[in-house]
Amino acid sequence: MEHTRPYYSQRTGKTPGPLRLTWDETLEMFRTTYRSFDDRGYFQEQLGKDCPDNNPPHGRYGGDVGAFFLRKLHKRNVWPVFQYSGSYSEDDLFDVIEFLYDNCSKGLKHWFHSWDACGDHYTEFDRASGRAEFRQEVNDILAHYGPGYELSEAGEILTKPEPGFESLLQKPLPSVDPEHVDDVVAAACRKFLGRHATPLDRLDAVRDLAAALERMRPQVEKVLTQKDAKDVYLFMNHFAIRHNRPDQQSDYDKEIIYEWAFYYYLATMHASARLLEKAGLLPRTSTPADDTEDLPF
Repeated sequence: MEHTRPYYSQRTGKTPGPLRLTWDETLEMFRTTYRSFDDRGYFQEQLGKDCPDNNPPHGRYGGDVGAFFLRKLHKRNVWPVFQYSGSYSEDDLFDVIEFLYDNCSKGLKHWFHSWDACGDHYTEFDRASGRAEFRQEVNDILAHYGPGYELSEAGEILTKPEPGFESLLQKPLPSVDPEHVDDVVAAACRKFLGRHATPLDRLDAVRDLAAALERMRPQVEKVLTQKDAKDVYLFMNHFAIRHNRPDQQSDYDKEIIYEWAFYYYLATMHASARLLEKAGLLPRTSTPADDTEDLPF
């Protein structure tokens, strides 16, 4: 992997401002990155290699990668990359990046085929390392395009979190209840940060986090007093988030409040789970909460 440390002007704050890439610059950087990984055989295991002698590897898809692109992406004219990338839309580019991530493996052993300048044929691969390296390089581009994006470990391109909240999204959450809490929190994060997320999507994500926190209430009260727990969560009862009562505030800036609520809930979820973990109360499944109640009390 390349070094990721900031250089002098970045370290000393002498750059004119955050780098923002144009669409043409983003597309050209992607093509350069793709060529680098393709030249080093990172897609041979899954997508095969064009060989004048028809030697393996032929790839998981039998050499007809274009047909597989059509089946998986439901799009024509996206493969081969260098033939069609000049006419990519933003959705096309992001689809192709996610597809390449799913089909990236680092070559470990190879033999050199000299005939007709064919090049290296890889025979052993490390998928985890290949995907990690590809993700790092692509994210170095995506972070500077548009509002800022990132390719997640799950292979989904999401909007980057607000500065300062990155570690909150990246830090593993102690397992509380895989089905009713852990999976709900992970899905809520993907929904909230989805690059096409609407205000309703973000509201749903906040509500999902609220429901997961409410499910944890009986456990949280074992490590906090009821008053402390109430103080931690009470502020959300003032806003019409999960309910729409006349005494709740509904005339608010949704973009700001939803973002505030999302990160507040997520931070509260992490703090609560770690308190439970420290007290030796995990893993445990709590009793389902009555959804007619406010969050939390």
